[in-house]
Amino acid sequence: MEAFGAEAAFMATAASKAFFVLMEPHRLMFLALGCMMGLILGIVPGIGGLTGTAMLLPFTFAMDPYSAFALLLGLGSTTSTGDPIPAILFGVPGGAASAATVLDGFPMAKRGEAGRALSAAYMSSLMGGIFGAALLAISIPILRPVMLYLGSPELLAFSILGISMVAVLSGSAPLRGVGAGCLGVMIAMIGSDPQTGTLRWTMDSLYLWDGLPLTPLLLGIFALPELCDLLIGRTTISKAIDKKNIYKGQWQGVKDCFDNWWLIVRCSWIGGGIGSIPGISASVIDWLAYGHALKTEKGARETFGKGDVRGVIASESSNNAKEGGALVPTIAFGVPGSATMAILLGAFLIHGLVPGPDMLHKNLDVTYTMVWSVALANILGAGLCYAFSPQFARLATLRYTLILPAVLGVVYIGAFEASRNWGDLIALLGFGIIGWLMKQHKWPRPPLVLGLVLGDSIERYMFISVERYGFSWMLRPVVAILLIMALIGLLRPLIYDIRRQGGVVRMASNFQAPVFHPSQIFTMGFIVLIGSLLVAALPWHFSAKLVPIVVGTIALTVAILSLFNEMCRKPAVAGAAGLSEKAQQEVGEAIHMDLTSDTGHLPLRVIATRALRFFAYLLAFMGTMAVIGLIPTAAVFVIVFMRLEGPERWTLVLTYAAVLVVGIYIAFDVFMSIPWPPSLLGQLFPALKVIPSV
Repeated sequence: MEAFGAEAAFMATAASKAFFVLMEPHRLMFLALGCMMGLILGIVPGIGGLTGTAMLLPFTFAMDPYSAFALLLGLGSTTSTGDPIPAILFGVPGGAASAATVLDGFPMAKRGEAGRALSAAYMSSLMGGIFGAALLAISIPILRPVMLYLGSPELLAFSILGISMVAVLSGSAPLRGVGAGCLGVMIAMIGSDPQTGTLRWTMDSLYLWDGLPLTPLLLGIFALPELCDLLIGRTTISKAIDKKNIYKGQWQGVKDCFDNWWLIVRCSWIGGGIGSIPGISASVIDWLAYGHALKTEKGARETFGKGDVRGVIASESSNNAKEGGALVPTIAFGVPGSATMAILLGAFLIHGLVPGPDMLHKNLDVTYTMVWSVALANILGAGLCYAFSPQFARLATLRYTLILPAVLGVVYIGAFEASRNWGDLIALLGFGIIGWLMKQHKWPRPPLVLGLVLGDSIERYMFISVERYGFSWMLRPVVAILLIMALIGLLRPLIYDIRRQGGVVRMASNFQAPVFHPSQIFTMGFIVLIGSLLVAALPWHFSAKLVPIVVGTIALTVAILSLFNEMCRKPAVAGAAGLSEKAQQEVGEAIHMDLTSDTGHLPLRVIATRALRFFAYLLAFMGTMAVIGLIPTAAVFVIVFMRLEGPERWTLVLTYAAVLVVGIYIAFDVFMSIPWPPSLLGQLFPALKVIPSV
């Protein structure tokens, strides 16, 4: 007992010392600076905490460890707090971890509840972040034996559990969700096979040798379709925001969080717990929390995806809790719990700190400085967001001609930051077209991203597990439990459908002779794509093609079943049953983000014409950028777009162009010093390279 008391006193002393050290003015200044940069990078689509942490690392060389980690963790802890601002207002996720927030946050903004949605996001982020810090504080001495027990079989099982969520997150289209998820896994396998060095689906492109970066895919799948629909609908994002009730909406968002405190606790456990497991991507955590809320919250199937504040709360509380969780293996074992933590390990080495037992004993005060930094950063970040929330909410009332040029320019900059290659911009355009087609044909997009972020882990851990344990890895207790949970997650939509239709016999009788509809062309194209990928994989080495062929066969099977379902399933009948069927269809569509634009009232010809116009703008933007550089192109694009689409008055157009160009130059050239895509003009006339981005 005396030993326990002495240990507790030692930890309390270290925690109090760390708190007072962090309270010194210059360290608080660094923490605040990191928070401000984290919020800004969270708001900017595609420029996330990973880039910011890498950018700030050289500036910490001359700092003491307390100040350095205050700056770095201030940024990392608040990026997720800023993420929901573009996700809710524009339907554009600020980072991979805020994609699930779009599902309910964006519909809330569209019906005039942007203030409430933002407030709920800030407060749930604050509560989740503090929970993550508390989890870090109490878990470091406890989780060490647990972390040492987890091996590749358990990590594989966690990845499989994550991918099983695609069925839950696909609403009324679980087959399409599984197919999209499998396609995401196959995309993750593009590049050089780590086992044999086989080049898989690279199309003789050097850009694809190291795989396809997540950022251009994420922005293409989620951001460009929303911007396209913004142009097609030719309206503001929100038609009903009452500026006088912004503060009232804020208080309602706070009340929502306290009313759903148990949901926040559960989702924070998901974020902090899974975030502490190395190898599980942070991009998956918000989907797992969202799927958990969808399955456990009362009435969630009828309201999630249509603007249910609980969906925002579930996603955001898990997002901020993950930072505290990811620090656990980083500090205790030197194993980064996320990509950002991998960069943070560089800061450890720079300041002479060795992750492991020393961080729990000799340098325990530094460890608790990190705990306090995470907690205070979340409080400060939420406070800053609340201070400016009305201004953020008012952005949703702007005309599309004012929103689209700035957001599109930033999206291009963010996409290029993936690997700083022209291939990033081509991938952005390609996946933008795919994402828009998926949205129009009601194919769920989140499962594709989920498959992409988990695909590499599944293949890597599977080969390690089989090589070390044979097939007995599936008999390990934790693995068995996780695999059973994954199987239940995959089968649950089928079981629910059978029960809803009154049994297998009645469901089987609900089919008719095939009926063709133009919307089925996309599913046919999907089948052709998967088939082509499978044929291309046949000549590969056995180890290189094993997982791609298994996953591709599953994708092909579910796609064929989905096509059969589309062609042969009888339409819903009138009456109560018909209304129920229609309600289920609407819920499914909302959940996979097909009700996030106002284009349904327009004729198909108008939609197609305006979509072609949007993607023509993108091609013109890229072509001009290749010739004269990105910053001059931004100015030209603003002038052409606002005059053709508005037409806006010349004074507004020129002022807008000047402000945008100066803002991009100061933010990205002066402060961030990012490299720009090379231009033809700069190569032909090197003297012109004094002009930024030329």
